[in-house]
Amino acid sequence: MRIVVTGATGNVGTSVLTALSADERVDEIVGLARREPEWTPPRTRWAQADIGDGDLRPLFAGADVVIHLAWLIQPSRDGATLERVNVEGSRRVFEAAAEAGVGRLVHASSIGVYSPGPKDRMVDESWPRDGVPTSFYSRHKAAAERALDAVEAQAPQMRTVRLRPALIFKREAGAEVRRLFAGPFLPSRLVRPGLIPLLPLPPALVVQGVHSDDVGQAYRLAALSPAAGGAYNIAADPVLDPATLARLFRARPVRVPARPLRVLADLTWRAHLQPTPPGWLDMGLQVPLLDTRRAREHLGWKPERTATEALGELLEGMREPAGLETPPLEPRAGGPLRIREILTGVGKRT
Repeated sequence: MRIVVTGATGNVGTSVLTALSADERVDEIVGLARREPEWTPPRTRWAQADIGDGDLRPLFAGADVVIHLAWLIQPSRDGATLERVNVEGSRRVFEAAAEAGVGRLVHASSIGVYSPGPKDRMVDESWPRDGVPTSFYSRHKAAAERALDAVEAQAPQMRTVRLRPALIFKREAGAEVRRLFAGPFLPSRLVRPGLIPLLPLPPALVVQGVHSDDVGQAYRLAALSPAAGGAYNIAADPVLDPATLARLFRARPVRVPARPLRVLADLTWRAHLQPTPPGWLDMGLQVPLLDTRRAREHLGWKPERTATEALGELLEGMREPAGLETPPLEPRAGGPLRIREILTGVGKRT
């Protein structure tokens, strides 16, 4: 079996390649990336590609499965670039896979695809998929699924699968997550449980997490299980509510209104002090909790690590910093004193 993976060098991509390369049913993996890495798992070869331009059909020719992971989080201040890759690039991947005669397409959707929902109960995959309007990430995930809906209708011979995971953590993604979401001015030593005595969070900031390696196994099952099809929610227990997060950080939880935190996030983003626009906070406050029963029963998926274990690993990776020999996960990609990150305008350029 030949499997092509777009966006194969990042947090999820490296876990997907690791999971696939350990499965004897997979003969060849083709990892697509804009920059070829030094890290190469077994039975894998690399090809350079940008999903935003160029002809993808030759890269997909002869593939049994295409797993589409490629996605941009930054530059958060360049909406046109983000939409070109996330929405138009995804559409180009879907259409090229159909035209190349690929048998199965597995798309990396997200919890962000869902419309605002409850925090006191779980929702299944039928929950509305209009996203959170103030989050570019959420809007783009919803738009990408609509593009997949259209291609699915035009190419019913191509079986499609959508994975909708919660927040994805692993130790080796620590440096990347710090760069993407916290920026160059966060001292790594501050990301340490017990260092901060108080953790001010809104009561509605209730989210879910999952280890990247467990997500990698979910993609393996989605790609190889004969009956896999449709959408699957992916998340691990426990739910990450303020009390659980406070225990992890060994801090006292303090209830604060969401609005002051949003104003602070907006002001620091506008001042180029950090690269994360306030829509990310909005998404955390509004997306529903995921019922993962379908993935467990239909795919046979089961997470090996808890959400708190996965988040704890990520924090360790941010402090070290940890990484892999791929461009996104390279622990010192920001350069000496993180000067390269500062020169990007903290979210203005890649």
